[in-house]
Amino acid sequence: MESGNKVIDEALQGTALVIEQDGVQSSKKLYLESYGCQMNFSDSEVVASILAQDGYQTTRNIEEADVILLNTCSIRDNAEQRVRNRLTEFKIKKDRNPELVVGILGCMAERLKKNLLDEEKLVDLVAGPDAYRDLPNLIDEVGTGQKAVNVLLSRDETYADIAPVRLDQGGISAFVTIMRGCDNMCSFCVVPFTRGRERSRDPKTIVAECQDLFDKGYREVTLLGQNVDSYRWNLSAKGEVKNPAEPTTNFAQLMEMVALVSPLLRIRFSTSHPKDMTNDVLEMMAKYENICPYIHLPVQSGNTDVLYRMNRGYSREWYLERIESIRRIVPGCAISTDIITGFCGETEEEHQETLSLMDIVQYDFAYMFKYSERPKTLAERRFDDDVPEEVKGRRLNEIIDKQLKHSLASNQRMIGTVQKVLIEGPSKRSEEHLCGRTGTNVMVVFPKGNLVKGTYIDVKIIDCTSATLIGELIS
Repeated sequence: MESGNKVIDEALQGTALVIEQDGVQSSKKLYLESYGCQMNFSDSEVVASILAQDGYQTTRNIEEADVILLNTCSIRDNAEQRVRNRLTEFKIKKDRNPELVVGILGCMAERLKKNLLDEEKLVDLVAGPDAYRDLPNLIDEVGTGQKAVNVLLSRDETYADIAPVRLDQGGISAFVTIMRGCDNMCSFCVVPFTRGRERSRDPKTIVAECQDLFDKGYREVTLLGQNVDSYRWNLSAKGEVKNPAEPTTNFAQLMEMVALVSPLLRIRFSTSHPKDMTNDVLEMMAKYENICPYIHLPVQSGNTDVLYRMNRGYSREWYLERIESIRRIVPGCAISTDIITGFCGETEEEHQETLSLMDIVQYDFAYMFKYSERPKTLAERRFDDDVPEEVKGRRLNEIIDKQLKHSLASNQRMIGTVQKVLIEGPSKRSEEHLCGRTGTNVMVVFPKGNLVKGTYIDVKIIDCTSATLIGELIS
């Protein structure tokens, strides 16, 4: 999955995801950590649900865990190194407690199964993204002294009937996976090899999950897919109806179905692909106030030749036309992006085209990375990773500096406006303040008053940084 929604130049930090399951009495304890994209965090909730059915209670205390599972990311090398360091720490725990089961899940699991199991002996168990139903059996295998592996990929939606355990009980926002896998073959990306082909969930199960979340107090859902614009139910990749007796659903129609759950339920989505994002999606966003006016539209490069080498399927001109359509159909829509600098063969002139595209679009925020060659990708086979690291670093700094200016300017334009904010909870820096997001996905900090999280409040913006808005309450 292409990235998320804040300025960052490296893979997301690993975060422990845990829940205490009310009313469950069990001696078996599970500790989960998740790294990388939003899809991994969503998958961890599926894993918690599957193992809860097998009697496992998730815990915040790693010292009491019987099973430790890391849900991993393989999109960049530094993410893998972070996971390896963590596994080395767990190996010390396992040396003290031989009964402890340490497993690795997700994208890195599929790619490095042999190294992690046999050569480095860092884990007992390896499960790919489509094998989580098999986790109870794999854990039992480890109990017999065996190394347990299942990295088989599926052509069907694997977890449609599983109600994920929400790992932030009492939360306001939730991820809802609408599809898995990816049919795009971007030359820099490992996702098609680690997550398999695209397959979409039945829209009825998606709507039911969103309704259940709303009934439990959640007020925002993010519809997740590697490429949400290619969501299709009962439609082939060529647009042909598979079963004439059943209705068809595309992404725009799915968004409307979810928006109709309640006008108080905000709808977000991630990630869009420039070659697949159609005007009907934009028109649906404009139609419903509770579909947030925010799009994450990864560009990766502002140069057409680099985009061709990346196998992105669009040109600079195509991308800018999509931006123009967003501005026209959804006025005031915030746009964020992903940018990779120093891709194979990138010249200084090509880099300058990325900078010039940033000036044209004026992104509200961005994820920005140096190119990191990944094994088994098309780029590894076809191209030389020939841009020196110091050049990559210098170009990345130029991109980051420009984006920080654009983000600050974007937030400064909001000073004096009144924004509808969904309260998420206390501010991290002050007990006297709360925080929440605008529909355009900008964090706002404001006095707490007598307000309650999960409610909407109008806030007047009085100041800002490049990342945060400062507001005051309106009576």
